[in-house]
Amino acid sequence: MFESRPDRGAEVVFVGRSNVGKSTLMRELTGHSFDTGGKPGVTRSPNHYDWASEDFVLTDLPGFGFMSGVSEERREEIKTDIVRYVEDNADEILVGVLVVDAKSAVDIIDRHSGGEEVPYDVEMFYFLRDVGIPVVVAVNKMDKVDDDDERLNELCDRLGLHPPWKQWRDTIAPISAKRGNVDALNEAVKTQLHEHKRDDLLKFFS
Repeated sequence: MFESRPDRGAEVVFVGRSNVGKSTLMRELTGHSFDTGGKPGVTRSPNHYDWASEDFVLTDLPGFGFMSGVSEERREEIKTDIVRYVEDNADEILVGVLVVDAKSAVDIIDRHSGGEEVPYDVEMFYFLRDVGIPVVVAVNKMDKVDDDDERLNELCDRLGLHPPWKQWRDTIAPISAKRGNVDALNEAVKTQLHEHKRDDLLKFFS
């Protein structure tokens, strides 16, 4: 299921829980849409956007975490597949975009913190960094929160980034994909691509 990666050298991957708006974001960034079925967890294998002639692909990985009607065993399988995909392609992946829901991310992280458990979002953030992939956190659905700065500061805190969030603009990108407001994400990704000396790819995030 995860074996069908296009033969492209440079890649930007998108990861996140189900229902955080990844598919809407991909449509906004690429102008292309896949039938996601409208049900959480329907994207079960990676969607690759390799429409450009350049040696480049954007990959939307399946949503992880709780999905209604999906067994815990299946959820763990999906997570394992995502981890394996990222590890196998880490050398090609220039940026990992972790998409979170502005309204619920902090609550979900807090609910799963403590004891032996590390919340999926935090775990994914550190996993990407551990395999050497720069991470941009796309904080989606910002139009649904009232206390923007406070919410973003709390998220930074949970990810181990010292608030205020504004000093992390290369990492924390507040967006609202449904409203077409993805500038902060584009700027953060462009910063990372420039660091990789891949200015030829900046045009995809303008």
